[in-house]
Amino acid sequence: MGTVEGLWRAGTMPHHDGLYRPDDTASVLQVDGPGAYHPDAGQPIPFRIGAPLDVTLAVGRHGIEGVATNFETALPNRSGWMSGGGADGMGNIGYLARLDADRSLRWVAVMHLSNPFVGVRYEGTNAVFTNDWGNLLRLDLTSPALA
Repeated sequence: MGTVEGLWRAGTMPHHDGLYRPDDTASVLQVDGPGAYHPDAGQPIPFRIGAPLDVTLAVGRHGIEGVATNFETALPNRSGWMSGGGADGMGNIGYLARLDADRSLRWVAVMHLSNPFVGVRYEGTNAVFTNDWGNLLRLDLTSPALA
């Protein structure tokens, strides 16, 4: 079992912006915080996947954070689940996780400036997530990085 999978099973996640997979591959995430969009609730949250990220280095430098789940919803095609929420401690951290049908982790996205996510709706192959400020993050779940 890899570091990321072990953390997820323990109810924790890396305390560093990134898109993490259970095989310990990861990418830097660049997510602008909702503060740039508040009080204009309902605005899109920019989400960019960047360069590879060293999981061991990220966890070693930044530690881990407890997961606080706000929702877990079946994907429309019943191939898996989407989970979302925040961190146990800070109110500015959000996370999204894609789970397989057996609820094993496919990926978890940790975002320190997104605020916690409170819900999801599906529009075709897109998942539209809402954070606790009413801002929206739209992800194409067929994108190779998110499949």
